[in-house]
Amino acid sequence: MSITLIIIIFTSALSIYSFYNPMGMHKLILNPYQTKNSKEWYRIVSSGFIHADWMHLFVNMFVLYSFGNMVEYYYEQLFGGTAIVAYLLLYVSSIFAANLPTFYKYQNHSGYNSLGASGATSAVLFASILFQPFAKIYLYFIPIPGIVAGILYLFYSYYMDKKQADNVNHDAHFWGAVYGVAFTIVLKPKVVLIFLAQLGLHF
Repeated sequence: MSITLIIIIFTSALSIYSFYNPMGMHKLILNPYQTKNSKEWYRIVSSGFIHADWMHLFVNMFVLYSFGNMVEYYYEQLFGGTAIVAYLLLYVSSIFAANLPTFYKYQNHSGYNSLGASGATSAVLFASILFQPFAKIYLYFIPIPGIVAGILYLFYSYYMDKKQADNVNHDAHFWGAVYGVAFTIVLKPKVVLIFLAQLGLHF
């Protein structure tokens, strides 16, 4: 069984549990004010394993399923026997990295809450773009090269975060995406050369 599938099963189980257990969700959700004042730092990560509703859960797990196995495969090629550890570290640390800006931004707002795996799934998605920049990503059933979709996604997330017109944590999407690329490059810098070669740039 792939690590991606294990993460999906675990996240789905914990999310479904939280759907029917409001107190359980309350203990796991990221409330920056509560996190800071009660020193419940685990919330920065635990919030990435629960979701607001079935659709929220489905979208994030579908994205993870669609791109996670590809990233696992390339990690195996790059890291060999330590691939599982590297992939798990990518996923879990990306939740932390994506939520950290949210924590600092809202640490004095007691009514703000955030949850969901979007930061981590964005990290996995963008790591996959690093490996296959021209693989098609379907946006409303329209096939778009991954690198183009990625750039549009970053601009959209940045714009929507500044606009703050909905209840979506676009900040986590943006930083999760950036972190997924940075994490992979830091662990294996030669990935940059592989990426550039696929763009037709050789050094």
